[in-house]
Amino acid sequence: MTKSRFGKVSGLVAGVATGAVAIGLLASQPASAKVEGDTITLGSAISFTGKYSTNGIHASNGYNLAVRMINAAGGVKVGGKSYKLAVKYYDDESTPARGAQLAERLIKQDGVKFMLGPYSSGLTKAIAPVTEKFKIPMVEAEGASRSLFTQGYKYIFAVLSTSEQYLASSIALAADIAKQNGKKPGDVKVAMAFENDPFSLDVRAGVVDDIKKHGMKIVIDDKLPRDISDMTATLTKVRAVKPDLLVVSGHSKGAATAARQIKEMKIKVPLVAMTHCESAKVITKFGASTNGFLCPTQWSETMSYKDDLFGTAGEFDALFKKTYEGYKNVPYQAAQAAAAVMVWKDALERANTFKISAVRQALADTNMKTFYGAIKFSKAGNNIAKPMVLRQIQNGNLKIVAPLKWASDSVQHPRMVGK
Repeated sequence: MTKSRFGKVSGLVAGVATGAVAIGLLASQPASAKVEGDTITLGSAISFTGKYSTNGIHASNGYNLAVRMINAAGGVKVGGKSYKLAVKYYDDESTPARGAQLAERLIKQDGVKFMLGPYSSGLTKAIAPVTEKFKIPMVEAEGASRSLFTQGYKYIFAVLSTSEQYLASSIALAADIAKQNGKKPGDVKVAMAFENDPFSLDVRAGVVDDIKKHGMKIVIDDKLPRDISDMTATLTKVRAVKPDLLVVSGHSKGAATAARQIKEMKIKVPLVAMTHCESAKVITKFGASTNGFLCPTQWSETMSYKDDLFGTAGEFDALFKKTYEGYKNVPYQAAQAAAAVMVWKDALERANTFKISAVRQALADTNMKTFYGAIKFSKAGNNIAKPMVLRQIQNGNLKIVAPLKWASDSVQHPRMVGK
C-alpha cells in the first residue's frame, strides 16, 4: 500500500479490491452521477494546499480509511444490492470562494448528490449555502462554528461538537483548582488570544460565557490576525500581568506559533489551554516545553466508544497509525471524518433508496454509536449526543483530565515545564 505526497493511502483501489477512492485532484475523471454501476460517489472540496492543508489531509485520511473499511466489509446495501463507496475530491486551496465554486462543480458537473464537508468552519460556511440551494445533503466533520446551526439549514449534518464547547471546560477546571487552593473562582485571571476567524471567535464566545459564569477576570483579550504567525506582543503582556490561565485558539499554525513562542520566550503560566495541539504536533515539535498544555479534543483513543466496523476507539487508533505513517497521536479531525462516512452508510441503508428526500430524512433520524462516540442530530443538524473532553500533555503523553466522567488522570497544576 503506497502513500501519496498528501499522506493519504493512494493505493486503496489496489489494497482493497472493492475500495476505490476517486481522488478528485486528479480531475481528469469523467463526470459521474452519485450512483454509477455499483459505486456510490461522495463529493468533497477539501484543503490539500493552503493554510488548512494539514487538517485537510488529516480529514481526507479519515474519509479514505472509512471508505476502505466499509467496502472491505461488504459495502453499502441499498434495495437488496451492495454498493462500493468512493470519494471524489477537489482541492479548495483553503479558500472559501474556491470551496463554494468546487461544491457547485461537484453537484452540477459531476452529478454528485451526497456530500462530505470541507475542513474548517469558514469553508463549511461557504459551501453550506450551495448544498442548500441544490438540496444536496452534506455530512460534515470539520465545521464546528455554532453559527452554522442558526441559519435554518436543512441539508447540513455535523458529527462533531460545536466550537463554543472546545475550551469551556478549561474555565471550569481553573475554577475547581482555585477552590482546591482555598481561593475564589473570581480571583482567577484569564488571558485570551484568539484568531479572528469564525471557529476561534465561537470558541472565544464559549470561554467568555463561562468566565462570566464563574466571575473571573479577563486581563488580556487579544484578537489576532488570521493565520497566526506571531504572538510576541500578546506573550509580552502575559509575562507582565501574570495570568492564572492563558487560552489560545488559532488552528494548527496558531497552535504551533503559540507553542514555539511560549518556549522561546520562556513564558510560565500555571495553565495554558489551546486548540489544535494534536494536529499541530506540538509535542513532537516542541517537546517538554509543552508539558501541562490543556488540549480540547472531540475524541480520544482511550474513551470507551466502539462499533462493529472499527471496533473500539483504541482499535481505530492502532489501525490509523498502521495505515498512515508519521502519527504519534491520531488527530480527532481524522476520527470524526471517518465517523462522517459511517453516517452516510447508516443513513443510505436505513433509507433503502437513493431518493434524496428519503436519504435526507434518514440522516435527520440518525441515532448511532460509533468508535468516535454517539451521533444524534438536533433539528438544526448539530450532534447533540457527544461531549468534548480536555486532555493535558503530561511527560509527552496526552491524558484526559476533564470532565471527571472521562478523566484518566489528575490535572498537573501548575505546569511542570521542561526544557
